[in-house]
Amino acid sequence: MKETIGAVDFSKLKLTDVINVEILQKFQDSFAKGMGLASVTVDTEGNPITKPSCYTKFCIDYTHSTECGDKRCAESHRKGGEEAARLGRPVVYECHAGLIDFASPIIIEGHLMGTILGGQILADPPQEDKYHKIAQEIGVDAAGYVEAVKEVNILEKERIEEAANVLFIVTNNMSNSAYQHIKLKSVVEILNDSLHQISATMQELAASASTVSNNQGNLNSEIKNVDTVTGKINDVMNLIKEIADETRLLGLNAAIEAARAGEAGLGFGVVAQEIRKLSDDSKQTVGKIKEFTTVIRESVNSTVEMGNETMSTVEQQAAAIEEVTASVEEITSLADQLNELANTY
Repeated sequence: MKETIGAVDFSKLKLTDVINVEILQKFQDSFAKGMGLASVTVDTEGNPITKPSCYTKFCIDYTHSTECGDKRCAESHRKGGEEAARLGRPVVYECHAGLIDFASPIIIEGHLMGTILGGQILADPPQEDKYHKIAQEIGVDAAGYVEAVKEVNILEKERIEEAANVLFIVTNNMSNSAYQHIKLKSVVEILNDSLHQISATMQELAASASTVSNNQGNLNSEIKNVDTVTGKINDVMNLIKEIADETRLLGLNAAIEAARAGEAGLGFGVVAQEIRKLSDDSKQTVGKIKEFTTVIRESVNSTVEMGNETMSTVEQQAAAIEEVTASVEEITSLADQLNELANTY
């Protein structure tokens, strides 16, 4: 795959990848026999991918029997094939041995995949002196060559062109249909891979959402514990405040008794004063602790609210993920069916 989804690398694509050789061979044989002409299909390198259909004695037993004649045929086919590829349509031409041949290109998206070569027929009765000369040039028996050319079928040039066009239309439809099938399989494979990746990702997200929801639930539970503990701390502070008040009252009574005792109670008076001071300090500390616990409780309540909002959002996300996962599973099922159809094409 290259630039776009479903694109095919033509440098690796062969004619045999986009055409059923067995079906092509049957069609080629039947067509050649029905039209009374020869035919063979070659790849871009000129290598035959089908067996020759209805080759003439003139070509097989004589023209191709010598190295010179065989090379001339190869060169003639090459030129005809190049011209057909350049024009993008069948070309009818006269070969080096004086027969009428044609080249019908097999093209996919502007790329030449191969060529159907055919012909080995005449448009007019043969001139014997012409074939005497060719026989001498390629080194074959002139008399036998002339007799062989007389056996070659004669067809009007218009019928030859029509035959080449029929081959062009049929073979290009066959190859392009197979090529579209290859693209379809490629797209289906990519679609399947992508959907399975999406499905796996959605499952991971669903699991993560569940984990987040559970963690948030545990966090809310712990926050409630903190709120409960803070309440208990306040209760303890109230108790300490009460003790401080009682201590202050006790200190005040002790000071009164020390004053009554005169000099004997001076030391006791100092102790009473320190008790009252400690009571006042305790009350101030209790006040500050209450301020802190109030701030803590407000922060805890705010955190609980945010936690509840988070849980609500996570639950919505989890529900959305479940819906998307269900949709992906439906699409994956359709992709699997499409893949099955593509593979049974």
